Amino acid sequence: MNKTTLSLAAVLLAWIPGALAQDYPNRHITLVVPFPAGGPSDTTARLIVGPMSKALGQQIVVENVTGAGGTLGTNRVAKAVPDGYQIMVSGSGTHSSAEYLHKDLPYRSTDFEQIGLINLSPMVLTARRGIPADTLQEFIAYLKANEKKVTEADAGIGSISNLACSVFHSVAGVNPTVVSYRGTPQATQELVAGIVDIGCNQIVNIAQHVKTGAIKAYAVTTDKRSPMLPDVPTTAEAGLPAFKLTVWFGLSGPKGTPRPIVEKLNKALATALEDPATVKRFADLGYDVVPTDQRSPAYFDRYFKDEVALWAKVLGGLAVAPKQ
Repeated sequence: MNKTTLSLAAVLLAWIPGALAQDYPNRHITLVVPFPAGGPSDTTARLIVGPMSKALGQQIVVENVTGAGGTLGTNRVAKAVPDGYQIMVSGSGTHSSAEYLHKDLPYRSTDFEQIGLINLSPMVLTARRGIPADTLQEFIAYLKANEKKVTEADAGIGSISNLACSVFHSVAGVNPTVVSYRGTPQATQELVAGIVDIGCNQIVNIAQHVKTGAIKAYAVTTDKRSPMLPDVPTTAEAGLPAFKLTVWFGLSGPKGTPRPIVEKLNKALATALEDPATVKRFADLGYDVVPTDQRSPAYFDRYFKDEVALWAKVLGGLAVAPKQ
């Protein structure tokens, strides 16, 4: 192959991504949610698809691909053609920590292109209404005294509810019996019904139940109290400062998605996050939309890698599988 041929090949390779982006999107885009409808990742997806579809000029269709703590849907996107037509709502459980939890996980955290962060929120330590404890310290004492009979609900091994509770177990020195469900809605329903005793929940799932007194809330896992539950202290205020955890959601696509397409999706996401109705709805649910200086693909990529490193360190000393 002569120099002229090599030069033409280089020009062609440089031109292809830009050409693809100019034509993109020319059909609908699938946004995979790896958890059931009604959960926090699903809610996040459905709040952004309208403004993003309008910005892109093509419909974005939400598809719930559930199972295995979110890893089934995540793997589907990891193995998808990297053309921007199959993307997903990514999160702590499926992306930052999964490879440290599942021995035979068919994907890795490096199998994705990061499009952009969407929102952040705290987890909340909760219990069924009849638990005889009014503060976090009383709650921990109750768990230690009743360890053999206390049950805890989560959304599956590797889900953020499972991970948050596992960190809580380690920090507080408790070991309840874990009952894993297929998704957050089912786990929350069982807690509200009093079928299980405790749970670690995203605020979007349980704020209304706490306000009505259907369940108890002992602490939020961020540095500041949530405006959604202003009377619930932070874990630091409640005497457990080592337990801190921020839940995040973002948009990710398969590794190799052309940079111009990533940028186009990121721009559409930014449009959604600037939509007043969308921002208000997120706030009403207890989410903080990420500020403008944290919305670029480059920022999300750095944030993502830091999260992977954090969970690698955390999970080194934790046993997160439920008791058999």
